Amino acid sequence: MKRVTVPSRRRPSRWAPLALALGLLPVASGCTGKLQVTRLNSEQKKPNNVWVFFTVEDDEEPVGGLTADDFAIYEDDQLVSTFESKQTIQNPDVAAVMYTLLLLDMSGSITESGQSDLVVDAAEGFVERVGQSQKVAVYAFDGGKDIRSVVRFTEAKGSVEGGLEGLRTYKARDPSTNLHGAIVQGLDELHEALEKDDRPLKFGTMVVFTDGTDRAARVSAEEMKEALEDEKHADYEIFAIGVGADVEEGEGSLKTIGRDGTEMAANDSDVKLAFEKVAQRIDNHSKRFYLLSYCTPARNGEHTVRIEAQADRNNKGKARKKGETTWTFDAAGFGPPPDCDPNRQPTFKLDAVTPKDGEDSGGGGSKGSSGKGSGKASASKGDGKAEGKAKGGFTFGKPSGPGGGGE
Repeated sequence: MKRVTVPSRRRPSRWAPLALALGLLPVASGCTGKLQVTRLNSEQKKPNNVWVFFTVEDDEEPVGGLTADDFAIYEDDQLVSTFESKQTIQNPDVAAVMYTLLLLDMSGSITESGQSDLVVDAAEGFVERVGQSQKVAVYAFDGGKDIRSVVRFTEAKGSVEGGLEGLRTYKARDPSTNLHGAIVQGLDELHEALEKDDRPLKFGTMVVFTDGTDRAARVSAEEMKEALEDEKHADYEIFAIGVGADVEEGEGSLKTIGRDGTEMAANDSDVKLAFEKVAQRIDNHSKRFYLLSYCTPARNGEHTVRIEAQADRNNKGKARKKGETTWTFDAAGFGPPPDCDPNRQPTFKLDAVTPKDGEDSGGGGSKGSSGKGSGKASASKGDGKAEGKAKGGFTFGKPSGPGGGGE
C-alpha cells in the first residue's frame, strides 16, 4: 500500500473539501447564530444622552434577561468604552405601556351549561400572569348589543379578583352570541384606554374566548373584519381561544380572528391550558423589550450608532448568538456641563417618520421586513427614525420589523 504523507497544519490537504462534503471530517462547532434586534425608537439630548428602545428575538422567540453588559455600543464602527458610556438598561415602563383586553363569552351556552366556574378559573390564572408585566382589563359579552366591563385597566388586584368572581353567577341578558359586535367594541375600548396613557410607546393585545360563533348577527363578519383591519387597530396582537364543536371555519371564524394565534380546547378540561398557553406567549413577548441608555463621547456632527446584542454565552463568556441594529444621530452642541446622567428618562415623541434611502434596516443580525400588521417606529426631530414590518406594528400595537435607518 502506498504510504501517504500527512500534510502540515499550515497546508490543508487538497482532499479535505471532498472529505468534508462527504461528511468524513468533523465540522467546527461554536458557530455564531443571529438574533433579530428591532429598533422601535431612539432619541438623543444635551448634554450627551442617547436612548434606544428595541426588542431582541431569536427566530421570533423573545430573548429576555439581558443586562447592559450584554450590549456593545459602536459609534462610527468604534467600540464605545463602557466606562465612558455608563450604559445602563432602564425600565421600559418609563417609555412604553402594554395593555391586554380579555374578552369573555358569557352567552347562554356558557352560563346555562355550568361552565362559568371553568371560564372564571382560567381567566383568573390568565390575569394573574399577564398582569405582572402589563395592564389587563376583562370584558364579558353575550347576545346583547354592548359588552360589559368586568375589570377595568386601572383597577387594583383586589378589584380584579372581585370582578372576576362576580362572573360565576353571571346571567346572560340575551342568551345568543354577539361575537362580532363584541370584538368591534373591544377594539374600541382597548384603543381608548391606550390613548389616555401619557407614555409615548404603546402596545395593545386583545384575547377573545368563545364556545361558538356569532349567532346574534348584530354585526356582520365583514364589519368585524373592517374593524380588525382599521389603521388604529391593525397593529394590535389578536389571540383567540375556542372550546367545543360549535366553532366554525371560514370567514369570521376564530382562526381568522386570532391572527396572531389560536388555541382550540377540544373539551372543558383543556380550557385552562389554552388560557395558560396564550398568557405565556403574551408574557414572554413583553420580556423582549429593552431601553438602553448611554452617554455618547461625540460632541458634534452626525454619527452612526450600532447596538450589538450578545446572548447564549458559553463557559468562557463568549456569546454564541449576536444581532444588531443601526441608526444615525446628530451630536451638534453636545458636551458637559452638566454631566451626563444615564438614568435620565427619555421623552420619545411620535412624529410620523420614514428612514432615509440606503440606511441599514436592522444590521447584520436583523431579519428583513415581512408579514402583516405593518407599523412605524417614530421618534423626535433629529433622532434616528425607524420604520418596519414584521409580526405586528408600532405605536398602538406590536413591535414592527428590524430597526430602520435614521437621519
